[in-house]
This record gives sequence, structure tokens and C-alpha cells, in this order.
Amino acid sequence: MTSNDNTVNIKSRGRRYHHGDLRSALVEEGLAELETTAPEDLSLREIARRAGVSATAVYRHFPDKAALLDALCAVASEKMAVAFRKAMAGKAEGLEAFTAMGQEYVRFALANPNLFRLMTTSTPPDPGCDDAGVPAESSFGMLLRALRDLMPPGATAEERDIKRIQAWSMVHGLAMLMLDGQVPADDALIGKVVKATFL
Repeated sequence: MTSNDNTVNIKSRGRRYHHGDLRSALVEEGLAELETTAPEDLSLREIARRAGVSATAVYRHFPDKAALLDALCAVASEKMAVAFRKAMAGKAEGLEAFTAMGQEYVRFALANPNLFRLMTTSTPPDPGCDDAGVPAESSFGMLLRALRDLMPPGATAEERDIKRIQAWSMVHGLAMLMLDGQVPADDALIGKVVKATFL
């Protein structure tokens, strides 16, 4: 049911890289490894082997595994933001925009389960934070803006926080339920559940 547009594009494997683009190559191999390996099981040594370089070379760009995971999270966030922008093209603001992004959030999770788990467990956003403190073009910033447009006039700060947490819990919870096989990964169901959040 997932769209190929949501999957992370990986260049051909097994080639040796020049030092000038080794960092990018290591990130690509890390993304490739996440297709079949859980984040906690990623190995810098294995990623180095896939890139055709020594383990020592990896540490020139990433001092430890956490640094590589941070880089992979940044790529994941940008990929999701791109998916959001594509989904929102031609959509009105408010409920239509939020529904489109909510659907893409779940689709991205289903298409990239390990990458999704990494980005939502390593650097989880604060669903109750003020949107002024979140980069506007980040995936979470885009969600916050759509939610802000759905707030009733005169809503208090507490009411806005509660609504944000409710919406975030719904979208993220649906993604996790579908990833874990507890709810059918049905595209039509995703749209209905996301839209029902504000009905």
C-alpha cells in the first residue's frame, strides 16, 4: 500500500568512494543498512565494509555511532519534509493540509520502518512546544503550522498544547500500530483516522 515516493533512494552499493565524498557515502550506506537492520544493531564497521573503506576512515567523519545516527536522522527529517510538501501541493490550509501531512507521516513510517523508528526515538520532538522554537521548514514545523491553523479563535495556550499533543499522539500512534501489525496498513483507513481527529 505504500508509495514508492516515500522510500529512501540508495545509490548502487559495493563501489569504493573517493575521500571527498566519503561522508555522504557513509550516510548512504547507513540508510541502506537501515533497510534490513534495526537502528540499535547498526555497525560502523559493517558500514565501512559496505563503503569499501577501513573502519578508521569512518571515525574521521563520525567519531562514534551516535554521530552517524544523528546524520541519518537529519536525512530522514528532510525526506519527510519533502514528502509533506509534495502531499500538500494544491491543498487548502487547515484540515486538508493536516490530513495530507498526517497521511504522509504514516506512509513514510510504513515505507521506512527502521529509519522512522530511529528518527522518532533518537531525537523526538516535543509535541507541546511552541512553533516559534521549531524550524519552519522541518517536518515537525510544518505539522505545527497546520495544527495552528486548525485552532479555534481565542484558544488558550493550554488548549493549543492539548490539541497538539492529541493530534501528534493520533498520527504517531496510528503509524506505530500499523508498523506493529495491530491495525491493517490500509491507505484509506489512514485518511479517515487522521481527518477524524478534528471532527
